[in-house]
This record gives sequence, structure tokens and C-alpha cells, in this order.
Amino acid sequence: MTKAELVAAMAKDAGVTKAEAGRALASFAENVAKELKKSGRLGLVGFGTFSVVKRKARTGRNPQTGDKIQIKAKKVVKFKAGKGLADKV
Repeated sequence: MTKAELVAAMAKDAGVTKAEAGRALASFAENVAKELKKSGRLGLVGFGTFSVVKRKARTGRNPQTGDKIQIKAKKVVKFKAGKGLADKV
């Protein structure tokens, strides 16, 4: 499903315009990012939990040349599905 298809489905389900649904989706994404930056964790009961974890620096391999490369440490976002979501899929 693409973003446009998700916006259309949200608009249909909520009985609002696609523009309103698009703004709601953008607001959701922006607020999730703000909260993850601020506290590093966001839980939505029945849906799941977003969290920020630190990935250590490591040695990788360039798939084209086979040379070893150094991959820098960075923060990544993880998502763990909640029971309600897991039961639906």
C-alpha cells in the first residue's frame, strides 16, 4: 500500500476528505518523530511500540568489491507490534 492509498482508505473510513486525511497522517508522523526524539519511546495500546535504539559501530563488507568497510554507530527506530495488531495479522 502506498501513502496515497493509505490516505484514501483513511478518508473513506473516517468520512473526511483526502486532504484532511493527508494532514492527519502527516501530523501523526510528525508527532511520532518528535516524541521519539524527545523521549525515545512511544506506545500505542493495541497497536504497538516505537522505540529508539543505538546501533554500535561495526565492520561491514562492500557487496560490489568485497572490501571491508567501517559502518558508523547510529540511532535507529524499532517497532514492536502490540497484541491487538498481531492478532489481526
